[in-house]
Amino acid sequence: MDIDEAVTLTQDRLAEEGGTMGDLLGRFRGRISPILIGDPQWERILECAGNLPITMGAQPFGFELPLHEGRPVADFGVSLASGNRSGDFFEERARTDETDETARAVSRLFREMEAQDSPLREIAGRKLMLEYDMDSAPGSKNSLPGIFLRPGERTLSGGAGLQNDVGIVVDALVSAVGWEGIAAERENAERVYLAQPEDTRLDSFGVFPSRERTIRLAVMGFKSQGEICSYLENIGWPGRIPAVESVISRFRERADIVRSGANLDVREEGVGPTLGLTLIVKQRYTKDSRYWLDGLTDWDLFLEALSHEDLVVPEKVEALAGWVSKPTKLFAKSGPFLLLRGIHHIKLVISGNRLRQAKAYVFMVLSGAIPL
Repeated sequence: MDIDEAVTLTQDRLAEEGGTMGDLLGRFRGRISPILIGDPQWERILECAGNLPITMGAQPFGFELPLHEGRPVADFGVSLASGNRSGDFFEERARTDETDETARAVSRLFREMEAQDSPLREIAGRKLMLEYDMDSAPGSKNSLPGIFLRPGERTLSGGAGLQNDVGIVVDALVSAVGWEGIAAERENAERVYLAQPEDTRLDSFGVFPSRERTIRLAVMGFKSQGEICSYLENIGWPGRIPAVESVISRFRERADIVRSGANLDVREEGVGPTLGLTLIVKQRYTKDSRYWLDGLTDWDLFLEALSHEDLVVPEKVEALAGWVSKPTKLFAKSGPFLLLRGIHHIKLVISGNRLRQAKAYVFMVLSGAIPL
């Protein structure tokens, strides 16, 4: 059984268990530390999830956890795809509710993905991700989530001459959220790609329609501190390189960093000053069948290194260490499910020439495609 068949089977079974993601998440409260997500924030997440179909539990979903923030708050993220139950939900909403801007944006992307000989589908496939900002706009039900595409079908490797692919993905996201295209913005995204060293990849594209306009690019796979710092200089990142060197050096002294990544904000005028550093302890490749399987000790050294940073809340790092667990069999009325959960990555945010934020991105995913 391939992964798409497994997702379809799991979605069919989840549909027997409830109606919304709120129904599903409500069953997991006891598995999520209140140090990471407090009760008031959990209620807001449940309210948001109550507007999404339970079938989204068959694809990865999870939380952005700010480890530098004393309050137990989190943002909520989900995955969906054109042509399955979750995608169909958004297509139906776009047809029946003209006020649902998120559904309309998703539907526009799906139409482009499903067009005959679609270049977007050849690059990004049929999947996308949504990130709901739960803390910045209380009571704002109409604010659009962040929307992300990943080039999972064609790897946008440095030196491969695929800058036109970069422009195609940028244009699709810009059009989907109703922005006017800006030639300089697209050119800057292509320039950021063209400067990538070989053996790096442009791993994701994102837009945040409810924030200041920017194109978020994640460039992954830098082999050394010198390589990523040279790259930042080449693209004209306006921050101070020594601040980046200092952060990377501190973590390399205490943890096994196999590769590094840079999260960049591309604008009409160039690359923005905020930098997200992703120090990778486990390489994740989109088409790897074991993508969502973590070893129980993969993150131990990195979390220990993180605990030495004055910026972070120690209790949150300790609680985060308990997030990674073995695959767990759960029993429901339609039969057993397997729950996978782990830490996808941790982002260190540099702005104002110093480390300002540390965010953990944790995931959960259910599979009903297991032997009864």
